[in-house]
Amino acid sequence: MRGTIRLTLALLLLGGAINACRSRESQDPAPSPQAVDRTANSSHVRAGVPTKPARPATPAPASDVPATAPDVPPTPSGCLPPAPAVAPAPPPPQALSGRLGLWVAEVDPRTLEPRRAVASNPDDVFPLASTYKQAVLWALLREFDAGRVSPNERFDVTVQNQSLGDYPYDDSNVRELSQRMIQFSDNTATDILHRRAGLRQVQDVADRLHLCRTRLILPTKAWWVAETGLSPAFNGARDWGTATGTRRLQLARQIDADAQKQRYDQLQRQLDDYFDHRYDPADDLKVHNVSTPYEFATLVTHEFLRPGLSPRAQKWQREVMATGFGRSALKAQHAGNIDYFGGKGGNGWKLLTYSGYFQTRDGRRVVYAFMQHGADETYTMPNTRRAFAWINAAVDEVLGKQRPQGAPTSPLPTATPAERAKADAVEGAQQRP
Repeated sequence: MRGTIRLTLALLLLGGAINACRSRESQDPAPSPQAVDRTANSSHVRAGVPTKPARPATPAPASDVPATAPDVPPTPSGCLPPAPAVAPAPPPPQALSGRLGLWVAEVDPRTLEPRRAVASNPDDVFPLASTYKQAVLWALLREFDAGRVSPNERFDVTVQNQSLGDYPYDDSNVRELSQRMIQFSDNTATDILHRRAGLRQVQDVADRLHLCRTRLILPTKAWWVAETGLSPAFNGARDWGTATGTRRLQLARQIDADAQKQRYDQLQRQLDDYFDHRYDPADDLKVHNVSTPYEFATLVTHEFLRPGLSPRAQKWQREVMATGFGRSALKAQHAGNIDYFGGKGGNGWKLLTYSGYFQTRDGRRVVYAFMQHGADETYTMPNTRRAFAWINAAVDEVLGKQRPQGAPTSPLPTATPAERAKADAVEGAQQRP
C-alpha cells in the first residue's frame, strides 16, 4: 500500500483524469543530447525541434503592450522586505501537522499593498511543489509578447523531456500544454514549457520582484533527479543553496542536463527507494523550487494585478489560471461572492501547497498562499479540506464572514484519490456555519 501511495504522490497531479500523450520541447540554451528514441521501434528525433513548423510569433502591437510592471521597492540588500506586521491568522479549524505557513490579504489594486491581512509564519521557506507552475505560465507569456514563442508551436514527448506522471498527446501545441500544466498539473507539459521559456526567464519572474527567498529555476524532473542523487552536477555543487544570478543559472542548466539523461521509469524507481530509505525533509528545501507565504503571495498579487502583459497574453493567462483548483473550495464562492478566480496547488511527499487570487462581486481583491511541509501524512492530498478550512477562516477575518447560500452544488468527479480529496474540500466549503 505504501508503494501505491508513494507512486500516486510522486505524480504530483492536482487535476482530474489525464489523457496519456507524448511531447517534445525547445531548450533553454543548456547542454542536451542531440537525439532521443521516442519508442523502442521509433526513428530518432532531435530534441527541442517542433514537430510541425509553427507560425512565427507576432509581437503584440506596441500600443497594446503595457510597460513592465514597476519593481517592488527592495531593501538596501536588494530584497523584498520581510512581511509587514499583521494580525495573526486564526488557528486551523481542523488539525494540520508539520510546519505550516499562511498569508491571506485583501490588496489595494492600485498600490498592491495589503489593506488587511492575517498570517502565520509568513517569512518561513517552504517547498512549492506544483504551485510554482504559474510562474512558468507567466514567463512563457512574456516570451510570447516578445515574439519569441508562438502558441502554435507543437511538441512530442521524448525520453529527455518525459517527467513523472501522465503526459500530453504528441503534437500538442503551446496553448494546449499551458492548459494541461495548470488544470491537470501535468509535469511533462510543465517541463516542456519551462525549458521553452527558459530557465533564466522563469527565475526572472521572482527576481524582478526582488523575491530573494524564492527559487523557481528547476523543472520538475530536475529537482527529483537532484533529490535522488542522480545528478552529478548537483552532487558536486556545494554552493547550490546560496548561488544566485549567473552561477545559479549555470548550475541549474547542468542539473537539468543530468535530468534529461534519465528515463522517467528509472527515476520513479530511484525515487521510491529514496522515500523508503533515505528521505530527509531538509532535502526538499535544497532541491525543490521554494518560497515563503508572503513572497509567493506577492508574486501572485503582481501576476494578476500588474503582470506587464499585452491584453492578448493577459487573457490567455487569466483563462488558464481560472482552471486551477481552489474556487470551489472557497466559502466565498458558495456565498456567491467571487467574480473571478485563478489559482494553483501542489503536493508532494509530506508537503502540500495552495495559492490563489480572487475578485469579489464588489471589487475587492484577495490573495492567499498556504504551505505545509513535514506533515505526518506521506500522501497529503486528503489534507486539502483541512487546508481550505484554514484558508476560509482567514478569508473570513479579512473580508468578513462568508456564508454559503442555497443547496450544495454537484460534487466533483471522484475517480482518483486527488479528486476525492478535492470533492471533500468542496463539501466542506458548502457547509453553513
